[in-house]
Parts: sequence; C-alpha cells; structure tokens
Amino acid sequence: MNRVPLAERMRPTKLSEVLGQDEIIGEGKILTEIVKKGEPVNLIFWGPPGTGKTTLARILAHEFNADFVEISAVTAGKKNVEEVVERAKLNWNLKVRTVLFVDEIHRFNKAQQDAFLPHVESGLIILIGATTENPSFEVISPLLSRSRVVVVAPLSKEAVLEVLKRAVKAEKATKRVSKKALDYIAELSGGDARSALGDLELALSLAEKVDEKVVVEAAGRKVPGYDKKGDNHYDTISAFIKSMRGSDTDAALYYLARMVQAGEDPKFIARRMVIFASEDIGLAGNGALSLATACFQAVERVGMPESGLILAHTCIALSKSKKNRDSADAWFKAMDIARNTMGEPVPIWLRNAPTKLMKDLGYGKGQKWESGFHLDKNYLPDKIKDEKIFRSTL
Repeated sequence: MNRVPLAERMRPTKLSEVLGQDEIIGEGKILTEIVKKGEPVNLIFWGPPGTGKTTLARILAHEFNADFVEISAVTAGKKNVEEVVERAKLNWNLKVRTVLFVDEIHRFNKAQQDAFLPHVESGLIILIGATTENPSFEVISPLLSRSRVVVVAPLSKEAVLEVLKRAVKAEKATKRVSKKALDYIAELSGGDARSALGDLELALSLAEKVDEKVVVEAAGRKVPGYDKKGDNHYDTISAFIKSMRGSDTDAALYYLARMVQAGEDPKFIARRMVIFASEDIGLAGNGALSLATACFQAVERVGMPESGLILAHTCIALSKSKKNRDSADAWFKAMDIARNTMGEPVPIWLRNAPTKLMKDLGYGKGQKWESGFHLDKNYLPDKIKDEKIFRSTL
C-alpha cells in the first residue's frame, strides 16, 4: 500500500506538466520567462485552494537549483523564521540560493512579515508566498512592492478532468473508473485538483468498479444542480436578480443560498448586486449603491463562509428597497443617441478656448461662471437639441 497520497504522487515537477494555468505558463508568460532568464523573483501566488500554488513554488526552486524551504504561516513562529534565516546564511556561503515558500502568508501578522523584509531586500531569501486572500489587504506594502503578484486561476472542469485521467492512467486503473464517474468528480471539485484527486483515491479504495454512486459515497456529497459555466448558473443568477427586482426577499435569499452552496465566487454575486443597486434601485434609494459597494469590499476582505452574512444582509436591503430605473433607462438612451451622432459638433459656446484664435472664432463666447451657469442655452448639438434623454418618474 502506497502511503504517499495520490495528490502528492501526481504533483507536476515541470512547468510543462502544469495544467489550467495558460495565463501564467507558456511562451511569453511570466513564469516561463522567469525560468528562461534564470533570475529568481520574489512572488506572491494568489488563488483558490488546489490550483497548484505550492507545486509552482517547488518547480521554480528546482529550476533555480535553490534550497527549497517550506513553512506554513498557520503553524510557524518567530523561531522558525530565525532558523530559515540561519539556513539561508549557510546557503549563501555555499553559493546556493534559498527559496522560502510561505503557505497562507496572509496569516502572518505585520510584525512577522516585517521580519522577512531585510532578508528579502538583501537577496538572502527569495520569497514565494501563497495566499487565498487578496494580497493588497493581507500582505504588507514593503513586501508587495518587492514582489510580483501572480494570479493562479481556479482550474476549469476540463483541466481537473485531465488531471484525473492522468492519475487513473498512472494508477493503472483506467478500466476500474467510468468516464461518468471521472466527470462527476471533476464537477464536484469546484476547480480544486487536490480535492478531486483525494475523492478519486478514496473511491478507488472503496470499490473495484468506480461509478457515480461510489463517488457520492467517497465524497460525502452530491453535485449541486449548478454549473458555473452552464445554463443553470445563468438561470440561478437571473432568478436571484429578478427576485430582488420583484422585492421577493425570501426567493432572493433562497437563490443566493443556492449559489453559495454550489461554490459560486462571492465576489461575482456582490458585483451583480452593485450593478443591481444602480440599475434597478437607482434614484429611489441613493444609499443602495454605497451599501452594495461596501458589500463587495467587505466580501473581498473577509472571505467565506462569513461573507455569506454580508451577502444576505445586502440582498435583503436591496430586495426591500423601492425600485426606479430612470437613471438606467436614461443611460441606455444616451448611449444609443451618442452612437448615432458621434460626428455632431459641440455647440461653439460650450467649447474650450485656450488660445486667442479660438476666442476670436467665438469658442466659449458668453460663458459667465461667476453668475451661475446658463439655464437658457442649449447644451446639446443642434441636431438633437430637442431630445429628452432623462425622464423622471419620481
């Protein structure tokens, strides 16, 4: 029996083996170029769990022939930091680079992060941090300014499926696992390859033939009827928005809960509420946009599961608010008119007149700021001077 977990055995050892990170790996992409140049860079990997942040750090350290030191900010203390620095000094004397990988770097407080700073500045330590939280809020500015933030994207279902296929082949278990079972595991993973490999490994230990039923038993849960890229995704967010629009608080909360249960990105939901506040509430509740924006910022800073409370609070407030689309209707009408009249000249009296020639030509003539701006003049181009774009229903 192999005691090393399947996820560890399947860990890529080269950049070319990493799946689902085409934005940062490949010709002209940041990680590939760093390796090509052979000059290590301090990096902060920002992305969800199971997307390969630790793997990428190990690969880079190997490419640089560096001593790879890994610590977790959850368990490491001051003594661990001091030990790393001493080890790095010994490596320096041996002309060996030291790559320090700090998992969950956002869990280090300011003082702990400050402790690394002089050694990062001097080049004694090459820092690679990994975080699931926005580094803008969780990593001190001096460290951020000396590092490149690299966004590690959630893996697509297709990328996770490819990881699973590789694992099944490596385990010589191709005939034991059905295609539907692999697809089911990939769907359950939510873009987390480590979780998917863990579910596969357990499923293989439970039965000789792995089908969907065995996967449910291994994972301890069923796939929600929700696909982040499929119709159900769009149907659910549509139902959520329309329930708020119809002031049905119960329905809005229900669809919100369905999205959260399915692993939807809370920032996606918060963004939609920001748009809703302006489009559907608009002038009927000018505080709605501020609340929705604060919701987005809070979700970004707090993370799940606590952000669910913030989303619910905002959802209820927006659902109960009066609705008004005057500003949205006016904006869409303005865009439509502007699209068809882009060549119409601005009225000459409204134009800027920075030179004598322009003043002589009448640019800006008659503008009198000191007495309040003109209410009796036409501000629109002549062709559309009688157009009424904004109509108030309040």
